[in-house]
Amino acid sequence: MQSTSLKSSGSLKITLAAAALLLVPLTSPLRADVGQDNRAPDVPPILQVPDGNKVCFHAYAVGVQIYTWKNISSTDVPQFAWVFKAPEAVLFDSDGNVVGLHYVGPTWETESGSKVLGAVDKRSPSPVGSIAWLLLHAVATQGPGILDQVTYVQRVNTAGGTAPSTGLDHSHEGEEVRVPYTAEYYFYRATH
Repeated sequence: MQSTSLKSSGSLKITLAAAALLLVPLTSPLRADVGQDNRAPDVPPILQVPDGNKVCFHAYAVGVQIYTWKNISSTDVPQFAWVFKAPEAVLFDSDGNVVGLHYVGPTWETESGSKVLGAVDKRSPSPVGSIAWLLLHAVATQGPGILDQVTYVQRVNTAGGTAPSTGLDHSHEGEEVRVPYTAEYYFYRATH
């Protein structure tokens, strides 16, 4: 996979770290046994990573899913809905140490500066009614570091993060809502 430069923002890091500290008491990520971080998770068949790829990194996310109230109609008759805008989350290892960030793109960036930009391939409903589980493929990576040459990312074990079930009127167009969520992300590399 070709390395491509990805944009980073220092103020985003500070904002996300502060947000994570506020969210930790509200939503705590599920913890796997130490030493099992590189085992692939149990997922529905639609989210299986293709053969020839192996887990190289596993992180827990605590953050928000951001939605915007927008007119989604392509006609003269307005129809408003909450539209996904971006994630903002801090990534933790299984010991609770901050190891990186997750932000618009979707992009994952480690403390060492390695990054992966992904694109959604498949979705599967969460078994607990939270945001969907995802299989994403890497569009670009940047290294050196743990995320360099990542091929796939899975988002699993999600909690929260769904768009509000109630809407607003047209006068609130453009308003944003930040919905707390947690998830686990598994990162894969090709084995050949």
